Amino acid sequence: MKRALITGITGQDGSYLAEFLLEKGYEVFGLVRRKSKLDFNNAEHLQGKVTFIFGDMTDSASLLRAMEIAKPDEIYNLAAQSFVTTSWETPLSTADINAIGVTKLLEAVRLCKPDTRVYQASTSEMFGKVQAIPQNEETPFYPRSPYGVSKLYGHWIIKNYRESYGMFACSGILFNHESERRGAEFVTRKITIAVAKIKAGLQDCVELGNMDASRDWGHSADYVRAMWLMLQQPTADDFVVSSGVTHTVREFVTMAFKAAGMELTWHGQGVDEFATRKDNGKVVVKVNPQFFRPAEVDLLIGDSSKARKVLGWKPEISYEDLVSRMVASDIKLLAEGKI
Repeated sequence: MKRALITGITGQDGSYLAEFLLEKGYEVFGLVRRKSKLDFNNAEHLQGKVTFIFGDMTDSASLLRAMEIAKPDEIYNLAAQSFVTTSWETPLSTADINAIGVTKLLEAVRLCKPDTRVYQASTSEMFGKVQAIPQNEETPFYPRSPYGVSKLYGHWIIKNYRESYGMFACSGILFNHESERRGAEFVTRKITIAVAKIKAGLQDCVELGNMDASRDWGHSADYVRAMWLMLQQPTADDFVVSSGVTHTVREFVTMAFKAAGMELTWHGQGVDEFATRKDNGKVVVKVNPQFFRPAEVDLLIGDSSKARKVLGWKPEISYEDLVSRMVASDIKLLAEGKI
């Protein structure tokens, strides 16, 4: 039986990956940060199926201990300070976790079990101010946030350890991927929760930032399959994982409202843009400059042809299904009093 250690197991990707690996017959271990109030978040339902190990990406001793307990054949490093906006507010801790933390994990692997295969969660935010459209594995990086910069360090240190020590270490440059388990602070989930509340008459309007920002959105459950496939290859390599289709925030909003039975009409431009419901004329979406990034990333669209060819991977959940599933889930959670 293969053994896998997942850092960030309580997050969106970590929980889907744990389910996937359990179905594959793995013994799964998950690194969890100890808090004053124990919270397994998205991994709550995995208690009894997964062995949880308390540790922290900034604490080398805890990573060494996790390696000794799990003795993993594979490590999936999904732990991160992953909210872009927060990275401007806490740039140093973002770097400690996302950059230096990766090095600490690699050192723990090198010292304890160097034959462990390591997956690093890289991100399309490393492309930032894009130098080519679409973006692939050869596109130059130009991160536009402390988050993007920190993840770029993690990406390069993985490559460095692979080439310096012969370790099986690879990075998946994953483009935006969402799900019903996405954190409420992320824009897609903020939208779908607002849609559910507006439909129920519990909220009047949702305020958002740059409506023209374009992202390549997929579903997390599809993307964790790609992570696993990367670690099953004969040699380690890095791969872009994406849908290859881009949509604006405005388009996501429109589709989310439509999934809940509400059609929108858009008015104005820039900071004066807003949307009204066609059925009653009420304003339900406004632009608030407070939510603009200090340095915007305008367009991200990935070219995942390498992953499709080498890994045999392709997404199974469409963009339309992604949005409708998120909206349906939040309508259900609202009815159950869980949001």
